[in-house]
Amino acid sequence: MKFLIISGLSGAGKSRAADVLEDLDYYCVDNLPTALLTKFAELCLAMGGRYERVALVTDVRGQESFAELFEELDKLEAMGVNYSILYMEATEASLIQRYKESRRPHPLADECGTIQDCVEREIELTRPVRARADHIINTTGLSLTMLQHLLSDFYAAEDKPSKMIVNVVSFGYKYGIPIDADLVFDVRFLPNPFYDEALRPLSGMDEPVQKYVLDNDSARGFLEKLFALVDFLIPQYNEEGRFSLNIAVGCTGGQHRSVAVANALARHLTVNDEDVRLLNRDRKRG
Repeated sequence: MKFLIISGLSGAGKSRAADVLEDLDYYCVDNLPTALLTKFAELCLAMGGRYERVALVTDVRGQESFAELFEELDKLEAMGVNYSILYMEATEASLIQRYKESRRPHPLADECGTIQDCVEREIELTRPVRARADHIINTTGLSLTMLQHLLSDFYAAEDKPSKMIVNVVSFGYKYGIPIDADLVFDVRFLPNPFYDEALRPLSGMDEPVQKYVLDNDSARGFLEKLFALVDFLIPQYNEEGRFSLNIAVGCTGGQHRSVAVANALARHLTVNDEDVRLLNRDRKRG
């Protein structure tokens, strides 16, 4: 089991780092009391491998120093639990600006005066944990994509697929566009099997419907351009650090045309060795 301790300065992006780590298959806990660290580790060990990768966010909230944290980490080491420390920081000016924009109180606001006083005090308090950190990330001017790349380089499992998941979803416009769609393609211009009584009960997963929808010049030209566009876009999104891409294909009812095209796109991507998931959302709604 691997334990990752995320610490550092308030406003430096610890919670955002935890969100990224969740996508890297870490079980993340925010602000767990330090005294419960070894108890939590014992619980994870007792779960028989259910929680192999755990990230805990700890900071100045509720503690005057990190001596207790170091004592708990020594206990973890004695238990044979591997751990590492990630320290998140940013420049004073950047942290002050972030607190001004968020209008949230600093955790040390009750004991310090200005935001600058709080930031300077926190830097002093967290100096010992910074000195023991395995990795230090300064988020000043760092985009989310850049943070994702850094955390992936540091903490991604060796057996985790490097490619993002591509979800291909067919849908019917009369039921609404999927709210999580990244790319939406309207295929209502293609021949509609709904008006053929023999094909109406079938779906785009059936060969007669696929032939009716796709075996024509318009469909062949569209698929050629669709495949080329998606083949170009997927590496760009993957390079950006995306963990998934949702491609939605829609027709009127989501039973015939969109299903046939989504199935063809999924087959194409599978041949290209992409990690593809096909979902025909409205196929059975008719």
